[in-house]
Amino acid sequence: MMDPIVATASGQVRGATRNSIYVFKGIPYGASTAGRGRFLPPQKPEPWSGVRDALRYGASSPQPEGGLGVMLSLSGGAEPEPLSEDCLYLNVWTPALNDGGKRPVMFWCHGGGFTMGSGSAGFYEGTNLARRGDAVVVTVNHRLGALGYCYLGELAGEEYAASGNVGMLDLVAALEWVRDNIAAFGGDPGNVTIFGESGGGAKVSILMAMPDAQGLFHRAIIQSGPALRVSPRAKATHRAEKLLRELEIAPGDVERLRDIPIERLFEANARINPNALAGWGPVMDGVVIPNQPFDPVAPAISANVPLLIGTNKDEITLFTLADTGLATLDEAGLHARVSQFAGARADELIAAYRDAQPQGTPANIYTAIGSDRMMRINSITLAERKYAQGAAPVYMYLFTWETPILNGRLKSTHALEIPFVFDNLAYAVGFTGGSGPELQGIADAMSEAWLAFARTGAPGPNWPAYTPEERATMIFNRESRVEHDPAGPQRQAWGDMLINGFSE
Repeated sequence: MMDPIVATASGQVRGATRNSIYVFKGIPYGASTAGRGRFLPPQKPEPWSGVRDALRYGASSPQPEGGLGVMLSLSGGAEPEPLSEDCLYLNVWTPALNDGGKRPVMFWCHGGGFTMGSGSAGFYEGTNLARRGDAVVVTVNHRLGALGYCYLGELAGEEYAASGNVGMLDLVAALEWVRDNIAAFGGDPGNVTIFGESGGGAKVSILMAMPDAQGLFHRAIIQSGPALRVSPRAKATHRAEKLLRELEIAPGDVERLRDIPIERLFEANARINPNALAGWGPVMDGVVIPNQPFDPVAPAISANVPLLIGTNKDEITLFTLADTGLATLDEAGLHARVSQFAGARADELIAAYRDAQPQGTPANIYTAIGSDRMMRINSITLAERKYAQGAAPVYMYLFTWETPILNGRLKSTHALEIPFVFDNLAYAVGFTGGSGPELQGIADAMSEAWLAFARTGAPGPNWPAYTPEERATMIFNRESRVEHDPAGPQRQAWGDMLINGFSE
């Protein structure tokens, strides 16, 4: 079989064929962001003559040392690729080319907060999903960390007004590429679903509130990543000032910041942000992101976009593996931990979770509370605010299957659902502890539901839309089922506490 060649707006690309699916890797959707492009909105890629090979993933955005390796090891590995400011690349998996097909397009935003990750992780390989659903799958790299979210608008002038959100504008540019080119890859530019997990879910939340993204997607899926809020300008400016001070650069001397070697930038960033996943993220700058995404209400500009949203039962366990005090946690320690964020309502919150787990250890109770605090409560809040618009349906899920690895310590942890959604269990044996018919049944149910939602805006006839009255939630496990208001008393115990999650 001859190598597939497709003409894009910038030039022709040559892909490969894998298991009857056409695969194109490392297609540029934007120019390099190095040098004069640093901190500025993305530009169109330079056109090329002849045929460009699209056989290897493109470079990933520079990120904390070791960060990409950690993210890729958690998500099935990937082909080793460099880190570079020339990182605006995307990948396409499709069953057919130039056939006039109107296949749903599934546009994946990778996880890793806003500072780590890549669209080339093994979990995200799109062959199985594209073949199963006769769909086109797209994954994308974009700017991360300070390169994508350092807000210089109030320090360096109007030219840098968008600097706090250029990483999100990269995603808009990739969606514009999809709009302009995906028909040649057999996809329908009028039926694009944006979906993502963790930081990727937060990116989906924020794209729903961005005027520049309006009309570029038609459905949205948020997996364990509800972003109700982003950083206000004052906080983002303070963050940028800290970086400039660490680099000994005057606020007005942005040329030095733009020209400084990337290694020095990351060394300074590590000193002011020791937590690799924290520190940088989108900014409510009044232009690119004019309002808080889902606070106090859902964004009007995406009111007509159907939403599928959900979480995993034990989100926090991935992040508490190194918590040496958790195994010996006692009741006093549990109360002290919960009081840090619940204040005077700690006793009420602990009691509600204790009622659901009367034999649970303090560590079990903390895991349940911490997991809901981390993702589930905000996901419910986001769903309620989306429902209140009355313009498009909302669907809720809860993933509860538990992995046996590490003697069961991870339970139903953060990111565990991804290989099931992508039908990529072969990449996930180290995470799932195995494969086989039982796990494949979960993958069948999840991937088919995601594909049905991408195709029609509804995940299937046996999955009712979410309402505050019924709270229908699809529980994904060995036998999936709809449950109304799962863990309702625990949900009610949170009351009106707003837990910002990814936001600030």
